Amino acid sequence: MSVFGERIKNLRGNQSIDDLVIKLNNKYQTKISKSMISRYENGQADPKMETVRIFADYFNVSADYLAGLTDIETKPFKPELTSKDERDIEKKLQEIIDGLSNDGSYAAFDGQTLEDLEEEDKELLIASLENSLRLAKRIAKQKFTPNKYRK
Repeated sequence: MSVFGERIKNLRGNQSIDDLVIKLNNKYQTKISKSMISRYENGQADPKMETVRIFADYFNVSADYLAGLTDIETKPFKPELTSKDERDIEKKLQEIIDGLSNDGSYAAFDGQTLEDLEEEDKELLIASLENSLRLAKRIAKQKFTPNKYRK
């Protein structure tokens, strides 16, 4: 039996293969068959990477765990931004833009203000700032969220 098949069988527990097939195909719009799952579990076939990802998502484990690359079952915590986080990002972004717009601005762009920049450059700068704020917020949430609140 392959590591993948063994782990699928363990994660499936008392759930029948029929139930698993129905749930997988409905949730992920796939065409995984009962015989294919049986072949995986008996080590007669190896799944494609996309199939491993589907099973990993369904059982809420990492693809590395299913493939036998690690014995750590859980997925790494990846925090999602809440609507409050989105509002905070927009507020901070607006503060930065306002700070760049006036004469005593945070930074000078070769002696120009934000309004003096070409529209494309201005849009790229704002998009870059927004992405940086989103990344900083996610890193902070990942670093400072207590384990008991991680999913």
